[in-house]
Amino acid sequence: MKYHYFILCILLISCSAPKSEQEKFSEDQLKNARPIAELNPAPLPELEQKLIDQGLENVEVEIPGIRVELKYSTTDNFFGEDVYGDLTRAYLQPEAVARLKKAQELLQADYPHFTLHVYDGVRPRSVQQILWDNLDKPDSVKPLYVADPKVGSLHNFGVAVDLTIFDSEADSVLDMGTDYDFFGYAAYPDREEQMLEEGIITPAQITNRKILRKVMNQAGFTGIGSEWWHFNAYSRKEAGEKFKIVE
Repeated sequence: MKYHYFILCILLISCSAPKSEQEKFSEDQLKNARPIAELNPAPLPELEQKLIDQGLENVEVEIPGIRVELKYSTTDNFFGEDVYGDLTRAYLQPEAVARLKKAQELLQADYPHFTLHVYDGVRPRSVQQILWDNLDKPDSVKPLYVADPKVGSLHNFGVAVDLTIFDSEADSVLDMGTDYDFFGYAAYPDREEQMLEEGIITPAQITNRKILRKVMNQAGFTGIGSEWWHFNAYSRKEAGEKFKIVE
C-alpha cells in the first residue's frame, strides 16, 4: 500500500512540475505567431505601388470611415470601360488627404450618419492618356471632357477629388440631381437656379449639394462650375509649383 502511495506522489509531482524552457518557448511561438498571409502579404497592383512610390497616400488608411468607389475601376463611367484595372483604392497627395480628412470631420460633426464617398482621386498621366485616346470626339472638343495629358489636370497632380456623400441610415448616396460624370447643365453648380426654375433639379437636391460644398470649402477645397462632384485642393499654378504630375 505504501509503495502504491509513493508511486502516486511521484506521478502527481511530475505532472505539476514546471515546463521546460523549450516547451515554454514553443508555446510562446504559437501564441505570438502571425498568419502566413501577414508575413508574406500579396504584392500590391503595379499601378498602386507606383502611386505609393511617388509619395501619395491611401485616403482610406488616413481618413476613418471614408468610403471609396473608384468609378474608373469599373465600367460604370462615361467611357463604359475599366481603365484602372486592379487599382481599387483612392490616393492623393498628403496635403490633399489632410484637407479631405478635415472635410470628413466637419461633415460628421453635423451629420454623424453621413460620410464622404470618393469616386476618383489621383489619376496618373498614363490613365489620362487612355481616356484621351479613347474619347470619341475631335481633338478640338476633347478638352471639354478630358484634360490633355500633355498639359495635365489637377487629378494628374493628385490634388483633385471627385466625391459625393453617403447616408448610412439610407444605405445609399445622397440624391444630387444627376449621376457622377453627367455632362449637361443639370450637373453645373453655376446653373442650379436655372435648372431649379425649369424643374430639372429639386430644392432637396440643391440642399444636398450645398452640404457637400460647405464642408469641402471649409476644409480648403474649391469647386468648379460644371461638376458638382469635383473639388480642387490647389489651383493649377500652385499645383505646378508644389508637385510633379503623377505618372
